[in-house]
Amino acid sequence: MPTGILSPMHLLIVLVVALVVLGPKKLPGAGRALGQGLREFKDSITGSSSEEPPAQIPAVATVAAADRAADRAADRAPVTAGEAA
Repeated sequence: MPTGILSPMHLLIVLVVALVVLGPKKLPGAGRALGQGLREFKDSITGSSSEEPPAQIPAVATVAAADRAADRAADRAPVTAGEAA
């Protein structure tokens, strides 16, 4: 078995301790944040950036929600005598 600082047994112990400390719900987010931090650190060292432009999905969701709200408001609006056909 390797006797270096990152032997498989050491990594297993670190993962178990992280699971106990953070819990199963926060562990994926912590790993994601750690990975993003390491990626940003590497990019700042090398001077390159491999980031993709942010997705436009939140803006589309906001517009869709506004459209649904407008539709609900139009459904609740009273009908006048001129509009009833």
